[in-house]
Amino acid sequence: MNIFISVIYLVAYLAVVVLGLRHYTHMLQLSSYQFQGYFRYLRSKPQRYGLHVGFLFLTIIAGFLGSNSTARIIRILSLVFLIFLIFQYIPHKAKKKFVITKRVQRLFVTYAVLLIIFAVSAVFLLVTSKEALSGFFIATKNGVTNFTLDTNGRRGVAFLLIAIFVGLLPLVVALANLINKPIEKKVNDWFIHDAQRILKEHPGIRIIGITGSYGKTSVKYYLWTLLSEGFRVLMTPESYNTPMGVVRTIREQLTPMHEIFICEMGARHVHDIKEITDIVHPDDGMLTSIGPQHLETFHSIENIVDTKLELFDAVQEKSSQGLKFANGDNELIRNNIRHKNVILYGISEVCDYRASNVKYSSDGASFTVTAPNGDTADFSMKLLGEHNVTNVTGAIAMAHTMGIPMGKLKMAVRRITPAPHRQELKKHGNISIIDDAYNSNPMGARRALDTLSKFEDSVRILVTPGMVELGEKEAEYNKEFGKQAAEAADYIILVGSEHTKPIREGALEAGFSEDKLFVKEGLKEATDLMYEIDAGKQKVILLENDLPDNYL
Repeated sequence: MNIFISVIYLVAYLAVVVLGLRHYTHMLQLSSYQFQGYFRYLRSKPQRYGLHVGFLFLTIIAGFLGSNSTARIIRILSLVFLIFLIFQYIPHKAKKKFVITKRVQRLFVTYAVLLIIFAVSAVFLLVTSKEALSGFFIATKNGVTNFTLDTNGRRGVAFLLIAIFVGLLPLVVALANLINKPIEKKVNDWFIHDAQRILKEHPGIRIIGITGSYGKTSVKYYLWTLLSEGFRVLMTPESYNTPMGVVRTIREQLTPMHEIFICEMGARHVHDIKEITDIVHPDDGMLTSIGPQHLETFHSIENIVDTKLELFDAVQEKSSQGLKFANGDNELIRNNIRHKNVILYGISEVCDYRASNVKYSSDGASFTVTAPNGDTADFSMKLLGEHNVTNVTGAIAMAHTMGIPMGKLKMAVRRITPAPHRQELKKHGNISIIDDAYNSNPMGARRALDTLSKFEDSVRILVTPGMVELGEKEAEYNKEFGKQAAEAADYIILVGSEHTKPIREGALEAGFSEDKLFVKEGLKEATDLMYEIDAGKQKVILLENDLPDNYL
Protein backbone atom coordinates (compact mmCIF):
# COMPACT_ATOMS: atom_id res chain seq x y z
CA MET A 1 0.00 0.00 0.00
CA ASN A 2 1.64 3.28 -1.04
CA ILE A 3 2.11 6.22 1.30
CA PHE A 4 -0.87 8.17 -0.10
CA ILE A 5 -3.27 5.28 0.49
CA SER A 6 -1.72 4.66 3.90
CA VAL A 7 -2.35 8.25 4.97
CA ILE A 8 -5.98 8.09 3.78
CA TYR A 9 -6.36 4.79 5.60
CA LEU A 10 -4.99 6.23 8.84
CA VAL A 11 -7.21 9.32 8.64
CA ALA A 12 -10.28 7.18 7.89
CA TYR A 13 -9.41 4.82 10.74
CA LEU A 14 -9.10 7.66 13.27
CA ALA A 15 -12.28 9.29 11.96
CA VAL A 16 -14.25 6.07 12.49
CA VAL A 17 -12.79 5.69 15.98
CA VAL A 18 -13.66 9.24 17.05
CA LEU A 19 -17.09 9.43 15.38
CA GLY A 20 -18.03 5.89 16.36
CA LEU A 21 -17.06 6.38 19.99
CA ARG A 22 -19.03 9.62 20.07
CA HIS A 23 -22.11 7.91 18.63
CA TYR A 24 -22.08 4.91 20.95
CA THR A 25 -21.28 7.05 23.99
CA HIS A 26 -24.35 9.14 23.13
CA MET A 27 -26.46 5.97 22.99
CA LEU A 28 -24.97 4.87 26.33
CA GLN A 29 -25.82 8.27 27.79
CA LEU A 30 -29.42 8.01 26.53
CA SER A 31 -29.56 4.59 28.23
CA SER A 32 -28.55 6.22 31.54
CA TYR A 33 -25.22 4.35 31.32
CA GLN A 34 -27.13 1.11 31.97
CA PHE A 35 -26.04 -1.98 30.02
CA GLN A 36 -29.57 -3.30 29.53
CA GLY A 37 -30.75 -0.28 27.55
CA TYR A 38 -27.44 0.03 25.69
CA PHE A 39 -27.37 -3.58 24.53
CA ARG A 40 -31.03 -3.37 23.56
CA TYR A 41 -30.03 -0.55 21.22
CA LEU A 42 -27.12 -2.59 19.83
CA ARG A 43 -29.44 -5.52 19.12
CA SER A 44 -31.72 -3.20 17.16
CA LYS A 45 -28.94 -2.28 14.66
CA PRO A 46 -27.44 -5.60 13.45
CA GLN A 47 -26.92 -4.32 9.89
CA ARG A 48 -24.42 -1.71 11.09
CA TYR A 49 -22.18 -4.33 12.67
CA GLY A 50 -21.84 -6.07 9.32
CA LEU A 51 -19.59 -3.18 8.28
CA HIS A 52 -17.52 -3.55 11.46
CA VAL A 53 -17.17 -7.31 11.03
CA GLY A 54 -16.39 -6.90 7.31
CA PHE A 55 -13.65 -4.41 8.07
CA LEU A 56 -12.22 -6.68 10.77
CA PHE A 57 -12.27 -9.74 8.50
CA LEU A 58 -10.66 -7.98 5.50
CA THR A 59 -7.95 -6.31 7.59
CA ILE A 60 -6.90 -9.57 9.21
CA ILE A 61 -6.71 -11.35 5.83
CA ALA A 62 -4.68 -8.49 4.33
CA GLY A 63 -2.29 -8.60 7.28
CA PHE A 64 -1.55 -12.31 6.91
CA LEU A 65 -1.23 -12.13 3.12
CA GLY A 66 1.69 -9.73 3.36
CA SER A 67 2.38 -7.19 0.61
CA ASN A 68 1.29 -8.91 -2.59
CA SER A 69 -1.25 -7.48 -5.04
CA THR A 70 -4.15 -9.47 -3.55
CA ALA A 71 -3.38 -8.04 -0.11
CA ARG A 72 -3.35 -4.50 -1.52
CA ILE A 73 -6.77 -4.99 -3.13
CA ILE A 74 -8.20 -6.36 0.12
CA ARG A 75 -6.77 -3.40 2.06
CA ILE A 76 -8.46 -0.99 -0.33
CA LEU A 77 -11.73 -2.87 0.25
CA SER A 78 -11.27 -2.50 4.01
CA LEU A 79 -10.72 1.23 3.41
CA VAL A 80 -14.07 1.31 1.59
CA PHE A 81 -15.67 -0.27 4.67
CA LEU A 82 -14.08 2.43 6.83
CA ILE A 83 -15.49 5.17 4.60
CA PHE A 84 -18.96 3.62 4.81
CA LEU A 85 -18.63 3.61 8.63
CA ILE A 86 -17.66 7.28 8.63
CA PHE A 87 -20.94 8.14 6.89
CA GLN A 88 -22.83 5.95 9.38
CA TYR A 89 -21.46 7.92 12.33
CA ILE A 90 -21.46 11.51 11.09
CA PRO A 91 -23.51 13.29 13.81
CA HIS A 92 -27.07 14.22 12.88
CA LYS A 93 -29.47 16.48 14.73
CA ALA A 94 -30.52 14.58 17.84
CA LYS A 95 -33.75 14.91 19.79
CA LYS A 96 -31.72 14.86 22.99
CA LYS A 97 -28.29 16.35 22.48
CA PHE A 98 -25.08 14.61 23.40
CA VAL A 99 -23.82 16.30 26.57
CA ILE A 100 -20.07 16.33 27.27
CA THR A 101 -20.26 15.72 31.01
CA LYS A 102 -17.36 14.91 33.30
CA ARG A 103 -18.41 11.27 33.09
CA VAL A 104 -18.20 11.36 29.29
CA GLN A 105 -14.76 12.95 29.52
CA ARG A 106 -13.60 10.14 31.81
CA LEU A 107 -14.95 7.58 29.33
CA PHE A 108 -12.95 9.14 26.50
CA VAL A 109 -9.79 9.01 28.61
CA THR A 110 -10.42 5.27 29.07
CA TYR A 111 -11.01 4.88 25.32
CA ALA A 112 -7.68 6.58 24.65
CA VAL A 113 -5.87 4.26 27.07
CA LEU A 114 -7.42 1.19 25.43
CA LEU A 115 -6.51 2.46 21.96
CA ILE A 116 -2.91 3.10 23.05
CA ILE A 117 -2.68 -0.42 24.46
CA PHE A 118 -3.89 -1.90 21.17
CA ALA A 119 -1.61 0.38 19.11
CA VAL A 120 1.53 -0.28 21.19
CA SER A 121 0.89 -4.03 21.06
CA ALA A 122 0.54 -3.86 17.28
CA VAL A 123 3.76 -1.85 16.85
CA PHE A 124 5.59 -4.25 19.15
CA LEU A 125 4.58 -7.19 16.99
CA LEU A 126 5.60 -5.42 13.80
CA VAL A 127 9.10 -4.44 14.96
CA THR A 128 10.05 -7.40 17.14
CA SER A 129 12.40 -9.90 15.52
CA LYS A 130 11.26 -13.30 14.38
CA GLU A 131 13.54 -15.00 16.92
CA ALA A 132 12.17 -12.95 19.84
CA LEU A 133 8.68 -14.15 19.05
CA SER A 134 9.60 -17.80 18.79
CA GLY A 135 7.38 -19.85 21.03
CA PHE A 136 4.70 -17.08 21.08
CA PHE A 137 2.34 -19.92 20.28
CA ILE A 138 2.90 -22.82 22.69
CA ALA A 139 3.23 -26.25 21.07
CA THR A 140 2.48 -29.56 22.74
CA LYS A 141 5.09 -32.29 23.16
CA ASN A 142 3.14 -34.94 21.31
CA GLY A 143 4.87 -34.58 17.99
CA VAL A 144 3.30 -31.21 17.12
CA THR A 145 5.66 -28.99 15.21
CA ASN A 146 6.57 -25.81 17.09
CA PHE A 147 4.92 -22.81 15.44
CA THR A 148 6.96 -19.65 15.15
CA LEU A 149 5.52 -16.37 13.94
CA ASP A 150 7.12 -15.41 10.65
CA THR A 151 6.96 -11.93 9.17
CA ASN A 152 3.48 -12.38 7.71
CA GLY A 153 2.27 -13.95 10.95
CA ARG A 154 3.52 -11.02 13.00
CA ARG A 155 1.99 -8.58 10.54
CA GLY A 156 -1.30 -10.49 10.64
CA VAL A 157 -1.50 -10.42 14.43
CA ALA A 158 -0.57 -6.73 14.41
CA PHE A 159 -3.30 -5.96 11.88
CA LEU A 160 -5.71 -7.99 14.02
CA LEU A 161 -4.95 -5.80 17.02
CA ILE A 162 -5.38 -2.65 14.94
CA ALA A 163 -8.63 -3.83 13.35
CA ILE A 164 -10.23 -5.30 16.45
CA PHE A 165 -10.59 -1.87 18.08
CA VAL A 166 -12.84 -0.69 15.24
CA GLY A 167 -14.32 -4.11 14.59
CA LEU A 168 -15.60 -4.29 18.18
CA LEU A 169 -16.10 -0.55 18.69
CA PRO A 170 -19.60 -0.82 20.27
CA LEU A 171 -18.18 -3.30 22.79
CA VAL A 172 -15.21 -1.02 23.49
CA VAL A 173 -17.71 1.55 24.81
CA ALA A 174 -19.33 -1.08 27.03
CA LEU A 175 -15.91 -2.24 28.26
CA ALA A 176 -14.84 1.31 29.13
CA ASN A 177 -18.11 1.85 30.99
CA LEU A 178 -17.46 -1.34 32.97
CA ILE A 179 -13.86 -0.35 33.72
CA ASN A 180 -14.98 3.09 34.91
CA LYS A 181 -17.75 1.80 37.19
CA PRO A 182 -15.68 1.85 40.40
CA ILE A 183 -14.51 5.39 39.57
CA GLU A 184 -18.06 6.58 38.87
CA LYS A 185 -19.27 5.07 42.14
CA LYS A 186 -16.58 6.96 44.06
CA VAL A 187 -17.48 10.21 42.27
CA ASN A 188 -21.21 9.72 42.83
CA ASP A 189 -20.69 8.83 46.50
CA TRP A 190 -18.76 12.07 47.01
CA PHE A 191 -21.55 14.14 45.44
CA ILE A 192 -24.21 12.28 47.44
CA HIS A 193 -22.40 12.88 50.73
CA ASP A 194 -21.97 16.55 49.84
CA ALA A 195 -25.72 16.85 49.12
CA GLN A 196 -26.53 15.17 52.43
CA ARG A 197 -24.19 17.61 54.18
CA ILE A 198 -26.07 20.53 52.62
CA LEU A 199 -29.43 19.09 53.74
CA LYS A 200 -28.11 18.73 57.30
CA GLU A 201 -27.19 22.41 57.22
CA HIS A 202 -30.90 23.15 56.47
CA PRO A 203 -32.57 21.30 59.38
CA GLY A 204 -35.84 23.21 59.02
CA ILE A 205 -36.46 22.37 55.36
CA ARG A 206 -39.47 20.19 54.60
CA ILE A 207 -38.87 17.59 51.89
CA ILE A 208 -41.79 16.32 49.79
CA GLY A 209 -41.21 13.27 47.61
CA ILE A 210 -43.36 12.69 44.51
CA THR A 211 -43.37 9.48 42.53
CA GLY A 212 -45.64 7.52 40.22
CA SER A 213 -45.68 5.61 36.95
CA TYR A 214 -47.04 8.74 35.28
CA GLY A 215 -48.15 12.21 36.34
CA LYS A 216 -45.32 12.88 38.78
CA THR A 217 -43.70 15.69 36.78
CA SER A 218 -47.05 17.40 36.17
CA VAL A 219 -48.07 17.14 39.84
CA LYS A 220 -44.66 18.48 40.84
CA TYR A 221 -45.22 21.62 38.76
CA TYR A 222 -48.79 22.03 40.05
CA LEU A 223 -47.79 21.56 43.68
CA TRP A 224 -44.91 24.01 43.31
CA THR A 225 -47.36 26.62 41.96
CA LEU A 226 -49.81 26.13 44.83
CA LEU A 227 -47.31 25.88 47.69
CA SER A 228 -45.58 29.03 46.44
CA GLU A 229 -48.69 30.88 47.66
CA GLY A 230 -47.46 30.41 51.23
CA PHE A 231 -43.86 29.12 51.16
CA ARG A 232 -40.50 29.55 49.46
CA VAL A 233 -40.29 26.39 47.40
CA LEU A 234 -37.56 24.63 45.41
CA MET A 235 -38.37 21.75 43.07
CA THR A 236 -36.22 19.45 41.00
CA PRO A 237 -36.26 21.01 37.51
CA GLU A 238 -37.63 19.37 34.35
CA SER A 239 -37.24 15.60 34.70
CA TYR A 240 -34.37 15.61 37.19
CA ASN A 241 -35.74 12.55 38.97
CA THR A 242 -32.69 10.27 39.22
CA PRO A 243 -30.44 10.10 42.31
CA MET A 244 -27.76 12.25 40.68
CA GLY A 245 -30.36 14.66 39.27
CA VAL A 246 -31.71 15.17 42.79
CA VAL A 247 -28.19 15.54 44.18
CA ARG A 248 -27.31 18.11 41.52
CA THR A 249 -30.43 20.16 42.35
CA ILE A 250 -29.53 20.20 46.05
CA ARG A 251 -25.90 21.15 45.46
CA GLU A 252 -26.59 23.84 42.87
CA GLN A 253 -29.94 25.37 43.83
CA LEU A 254 -30.85 24.83 47.49
CA THR A 255 -30.42 27.97 49.59
CA PRO A 256 -31.14 28.89 53.25
CA MET A 257 -34.19 30.83 51.99
CA HIS A 258 -36.03 27.70 50.86
CA GLU A 259 -38.63 26.25 53.21
CA ILE A 260 -39.84 23.31 51.08
CA PHE A 261 -38.01 21.04 48.63
CA ILE A 262 -40.24 19.12 46.20
CA CYS A 263 -38.26 16.11 45.02
CA GLU A 264 -39.48 14.14 42.00
CA MET A 265 -38.42 10.50 42.19
CA GLY A 266 -38.26 8.36 39.04
CA ALA A 267 -37.67 4.63 38.81
CA ARG A 268 -36.77 2.13 36.09
CA HIS A 269 -35.51 -0.68 38.34
CA VAL A 270 -36.52 -2.31 41.61
CA HIS A 271 -35.46 -0.21 44.66
CA ASP A 272 -34.72 2.93 42.60
CA ILE A 273 -37.04 4.95 44.86
CA LYS A 274 -35.30 3.72 48.01
CA GLU A 275 -31.99 4.83 46.55
CA ILE A 276 -33.34 8.40 46.37
CA THR A 277 -35.18 8.35 49.71
CA ASP A 278 -31.96 7.17 51.41
CA ILE A 279 -30.36 10.39 50.15
CA VAL A 280 -33.07 12.96 51.01
CA HIS A 281 -35.21 11.25 53.70
CA PRO A 282 -38.57 12.83 52.74
CA ASP A 283 -40.95 14.22 55.37
CA ASP A 284 -44.03 13.79 53.14
CA GLY A 285 -44.89 11.85 50.02
CA MET A 286 -47.30 11.80 47.11
CA LEU A 287 -48.02 8.79 44.90
CA THR A 288 -49.58 9.93 41.62
CA SER A 289 -50.15 6.57 39.93
CA ILE A 290 -49.10 2.97 39.48
CA GLY A 291 -49.25 1.37 36.06
CA PRO A 292 -47.43 -0.71 33.44
CA GLN A 293 -44.45 1.48 32.64
CA HIS A 294 -40.81 0.36 32.27
CA LEU A 295 -41.89 -3.29 32.38
CA GLU A 296 -38.76 -4.08 30.36
CA THR A 297 -36.69 -3.40 33.48
CA PHE A 298 -39.22 -3.96 36.28
CA HIS A 299 -40.41 -7.29 34.78
CA SER A 300 -43.73 -7.27 36.71
CA ILE A 301 -46.45 -4.98 38.03
CA GLU A 302 -45.74 -6.34 41.53
CA ASN A 303 -42.19 -4.98 41.34
CA ILE A 304 -43.51 -1.58 40.24
CA VAL A 305 -45.97 -1.50 43.16
CA ASP A 306 -43.30 -2.41 45.72
CA THR A 307 -40.82 0.14 44.33
CA LYS A 308 -43.30 3.03 44.24
CA LEU A 309 -44.46 2.32 47.80
CA GLU A 310 -40.87 2.68 48.99
CA LEU A 311 -41.64 6.42 49.17
CA PHE A 312 -44.31 5.87 51.84
CA ASP A 313 -41.98 3.43 53.63
CA ALA A 314 -39.40 6.22 53.91
CA VAL A 315 -41.95 8.83 55.07
CA GLN A 316 -43.31 6.48 57.73
CA GLU A 317 -39.81 5.55 58.86
CA LYS A 318 -38.87 9.21 59.37
CA SER A 319 -41.99 10.24 61.28
CA SER A 320 -45.47 8.95 62.07
CA GLN A 321 -46.66 12.52 61.42
CA GLY A 322 -45.52 12.57 57.79
CA LEU A 323 -48.20 13.26 55.18
CA LYS A 324 -48.94 10.55 52.63
CA PHE A 325 -51.15 11.39 49.64
CA ALA A 326 -52.18 8.93 46.92
CA ASN A 327 -54.31 8.96 43.78
CA GLY A 328 -57.60 7.34 44.86
CA ASP A 329 -58.74 6.98 41.23
CA ASN A 330 -55.93 4.48 40.60
CA GLU A 331 -57.13 0.92 41.26
CA LEU A 332 -53.62 -0.50 41.72
CA ILE A 333 -52.95 2.06 44.44
CA ARG A 334 -56.24 1.42 46.23
CA ASN A 335 -55.68 -2.35 46.19
CA ASN A 336 -52.07 -2.23 47.40
CA ILE A 337 -51.85 0.50 50.02
CA ARG A 338 -50.22 -1.01 53.10
CA HIS A 339 -49.65 2.17 55.07
CA LYS A 340 -51.73 3.98 57.68
CA ASN A 341 -53.16 7.49 57.38
CA VAL A 342 -52.92 7.72 53.59
CA ILE A 343 -55.02 10.59 52.24
CA LEU A 344 -56.71 9.72 48.94
CA TYR A 345 -57.52 12.34 46.32
CA GLY A 346 -59.36 12.26 43.00
CA ILE A 347 -62.82 12.00 41.47
CA SER A 348 -63.86 8.67 43.01
CA GLU A 349 -66.28 8.62 45.93
CA VAL A 350 -63.72 6.89 48.18
CA CYS A 351 -61.41 9.92 48.02
CA ASP A 352 -60.84 12.15 51.05
CA TYR A 353 -60.25 15.18 48.82
CA ARG A 354 -62.81 14.72 46.08
CA ALA A 355 -63.45 16.65 42.86
CA SER A 356 -67.07 16.77 41.70
CA ASN A 357 -69.27 18.75 39.28
CA VAL A 358 -66.51 18.38 36.69
CA LYS A 359 -67.10 20.16 33.38
CA TYR A 360 -64.76 20.13 30.38
CA SER A 361 -64.19 22.38 27.41
CA SER A 362 -61.52 22.73 24.76
CA ASP A 363 -59.94 25.42 26.95
CA GLY A 364 -59.79 23.48 30.21
CA ALA A 365 -62.02 22.32 33.04
CA SER A 366 -63.99 23.50 36.07
CA PHE A 367 -64.75 21.46 39.19
CA THR A 368 -65.54 21.60 42.91
CA VAL A 369 -63.20 20.18 45.56
CA THR A 370 -64.51 18.98 48.92
CA ALA A 371 -62.02 18.55 51.77
CA PRO A 372 -62.34 15.96 54.58
CA ASN A 373 -63.40 18.71 57.02
CA GLY A 374 -66.26 19.74 54.70
CA ASP A 375 -64.59 22.82 53.17
CA THR A 376 -65.48 23.27 49.49
CA ALA A 377 -64.30 25.54 46.74
CA ASP A 378 -64.94 25.91 43.00
CA PHE A 379 -61.92 25.80 40.72
CA SER A 380 -61.27 26.42 37.04
CA MET A 381 -58.08 25.71 35.11
CA LYS A 382 -56.57 25.76 31.64
CA LEU A 383 -55.48 22.11 31.71
CA LEU A 384 -57.05 19.42 29.52
CA GLY A 385 -58.32 16.00 30.53
CA GLU A 386 -59.88 14.18 33.46
CA HIS A 387 -56.50 12.99 34.70
CA ASN A 388 -55.45 16.60 35.25
CA VAL A 389 -58.50 17.20 37.40
CA THR A 390 -57.20 14.34 39.57
CA ASN A 391 -53.63 15.67 39.49
CA VAL A 392 -54.60 19.20 40.46
CA THR A 393 -56.90 17.89 43.18
CA GLY A 394 -53.86 16.09 44.62
CA ALA A 395 -51.86 19.32 44.63
CA ILE A 396 -54.81 21.15 46.25
CA ALA A 397 -55.08 18.41 48.89
CA MET A 398 -51.46 18.68 49.96
CA ALA A 399 -51.34 22.51 49.85
CA HIS A 400 -54.58 22.76 51.85
CA THR A 401 -53.40 20.21 54.42
CA MET A 402 -50.19 22.23 54.82
CA GLY A 403 -52.21 25.30 55.77
CA ILE A 404 -53.04 27.25 52.61
CA PRO A 405 -56.77 28.18 52.55
CA MET A 406 -58.95 26.95 49.67
CA GLY A 407 -59.83 30.51 48.70
CA LYS A 408 -56.18 31.41 48.22
CA LEU A 409 -55.64 28.33 46.09
CA LYS A 410 -58.37 29.25 43.58
CA MET A 411 -56.31 31.94 41.86
CA ALA A 412 -53.20 29.77 41.91
CA VAL A 413 -55.06 26.90 40.20
CA ARG A 414 -56.22 29.29 37.49
CA ARG A 415 -52.57 30.22 36.83
CA ILE A 416 -51.39 26.63 36.45
CA THR A 417 -49.96 25.83 33.03
CA PRO A 418 -49.22 22.36 31.66
CA ALA A 419 -45.83 20.83 32.37
CA PRO A 420 -43.78 20.79 29.14
CA HIS A 421 -44.81 17.98 26.74
CA ARG A 422 -47.56 16.68 29.08
CA GLN A 423 -50.76 17.36 27.13
CA GLU A 424 -49.52 20.88 26.54
CA LEU A 425 -52.00 22.68 24.24
CA LYS A 426 -50.38 24.85 21.57
CA LYS A 427 -52.34 26.81 18.97
CA HIS A 428 -51.04 27.73 15.52
CA GLY A 429 -53.77 29.55 13.62
CA ASN A 430 -56.40 27.01 12.65
CA ILE A 431 -54.41 24.14 14.17
CA SER A 432 -54.34 23.03 17.81
CA ILE A 433 -51.53 20.73 18.91
CA ILE A 434 -51.76 18.60 22.04
CA ASP A 435 -48.10 17.99 22.89
CA ASP A 436 -47.98 14.80 24.95
CA ALA A 437 -44.56 13.76 23.72
CA TYR A 438 -42.92 12.77 26.99
CA ASN A 439 -42.50 9.02 27.53
CA SER A 440 -45.91 7.57 26.82
CA ASN A 441 -47.35 4.65 28.80
CA PRO A 442 -50.60 2.68 28.33
CA MET A 443 -52.66 4.66 30.84
CA GLY A 444 -51.24 8.02 29.79
CA ALA A 445 -51.80 7.21 26.12
CA ARG A 446 -55.41 6.24 26.77
CA ARG A 447 -56.02 9.47 28.64
CA ALA A 448 -54.42 11.52 25.86
CA LEU A 449 -56.73 9.82 23.34
CA ASP A 450 -59.66 10.58 25.60
CA THR A 451 -58.68 14.26 25.51
CA LEU A 452 -58.40 14.14 21.70
CA SER A 453 -61.83 12.54 21.39
CA LYS A 454 -63.47 15.51 23.13
CA PHE A 455 -62.68 17.80 20.17
CA GLU A 456 -65.76 16.55 18.31
CA ASP A 457 -66.10 19.57 16.02
CA SER A 458 -62.53 19.30 14.70
CA VAL A 459 -60.56 16.90 12.52
CA ARG A 460 -58.54 14.83 14.99
CA ILE A 461 -55.08 13.58 13.98
CA LEU A 462 -52.88 11.24 16.02
CA VAL A 463 -49.10 11.22 15.43
CA THR A 464 -47.17 8.58 17.38
CA PRO A 465 -44.15 6.25 17.21
CA GLY A 466 -45.75 3.87 19.72
CA MET A 467 -44.78 2.89 23.25
CA VAL A 468 -41.55 1.24 24.39
CA GLU A 469 -39.97 -0.26 27.53
CA LEU A 470 -43.02 -2.46 28.13
CA GLY A 471 -41.15 -5.75 27.97
CA GLU A 472 -42.97 -8.80 26.65
CA LYS A 473 -46.30 -6.96 26.71
CA GLU A 474 -45.15 -4.14 24.42
CA ALA A 475 -46.92 -5.48 21.33
CA GLU A 476 -50.08 -6.22 23.32
CA TYR A 477 -50.27 -2.70 24.77
CA ASN A 478 -49.49 -1.06 21.42
CA LYS A 479 -52.20 -3.11 19.70
CA GLU A 480 -54.73 -2.03 22.32
CA PHE A 481 -53.54 1.55 21.83
CA GLY A 482 -54.32 1.15 18.10
CA LYS A 483 -57.85 0.00 18.90
CA GLN A 484 -58.37 2.98 21.19
CA ALA A 485 -56.93 5.34 18.58
CA ALA A 486 -59.44 4.07 16.02
CA GLU A 487 -62.24 5.42 18.24
CA ALA A 488 -60.63 8.79 19.02
CA ALA A 489 -58.88 9.90 15.81
CA ASP A 490 -59.93 10.70 12.26
CA TYR A 491 -56.38 10.23 10.91
CA ILE A 492 -53.49 8.21 12.33
CA ILE A 493 -49.87 8.88 11.36
CA LEU A 494 -47.38 6.30 12.67
CA VAL A 495 -43.70 7.21 12.94
CA GLY A 496 -41.35 4.36 12.10
CA SER A 497 -42.26 0.75 11.46
CA GLU A 498 -40.61 -1.20 14.28
CA HIS A 499 -42.86 -0.28 17.22
CA THR A 500 -45.95 0.70 15.25
CA LYS A 501 -46.93 -2.57 13.55
CA PRO A 502 -49.17 -3.63 16.48
CA ILE A 503 -50.80 -0.16 16.53
CA ARG A 504 -51.63 -0.48 12.84
CA GLU A 505 -53.02 -3.98 13.36
CA GLY A 506 -55.16 -2.85 16.30
CA ALA A 507 -56.56 0.16 14.47
CA LEU A 508 -57.47 -1.84 11.36
CA GLU A 509 -59.04 -4.60 13.48
CA ALA A 510 -61.20 -1.93 15.12
CA GLY A 511 -62.46 -0.88 11.68
CA PHE A 512 -60.29 2.17 11.08
CA SER A 513 -60.02 3.17 7.41
CA GLU A 514 -56.69 2.11 5.88
CA ASP A 515 -56.87 5.20 3.63
CA LYS A 516 -56.55 7.40 6.72
CA LEU A 517 -53.69 5.48 8.33
CA PHE A 518 -50.14 6.38 7.29
CA VAL A 519 -46.68 5.10 8.22
CA LYS A 520 -43.72 7.49 7.92
CA GLU A 521 -40.12 6.57 8.71
CA GLY A 522 -39.16 9.86 10.33
CA LEU A 523 -40.78 12.53 12.51
CA LYS A 524 -40.17 15.24 9.89
CA GLU A 525 -42.11 13.29 7.24
CA ALA A 526 -44.89 12.70 9.75
CA THR A 527 -45.16 16.36 10.78
CA ASP A 528 -45.11 17.46 7.13
CA LEU A 529 -48.03 15.14 6.43
CA MET A 530 -50.06 16.25 9.44
CA TYR A 531 -49.94 19.83 8.17
CA GLU A 532 -50.70 18.79 4.59
CA ILE A 533 -53.89 16.88 5.41
CA ASP A 534 -56.74 18.88 3.92
CA ALA A 535 -59.23 18.82 6.76
CA GLY A 536 -61.67 21.47 5.59
CA LYS A 537 -62.03 22.68 9.19
CA GLN A 538 -60.01 23.16 12.34
CA LYS A 539 -57.46 20.45 13.04
CA VAL A 540 -56.46 19.07 16.44
CA ILE A 541 -53.21 17.08 16.42
CA LEU A 542 -52.12 14.82 19.28
CA LEU A 543 -48.36 14.20 19.43
CA GLU A 544 -48.21 11.10 21.58
CA ASN A 545 -44.72 10.06 22.68
CA ASP A 546 -41.42 10.99 21.05
CA LEU A 547 -38.86 8.19 21.14
CA PRO A 548 -35.27 9.20 21.90
CA ASP A 549 -32.53 8.48 19.37
CA ASN A 550 -31.53 5.14 20.92
CA TYR A 551 -34.96 3.74 19.97
CA LEU A 552 -34.87 4.90 16.34
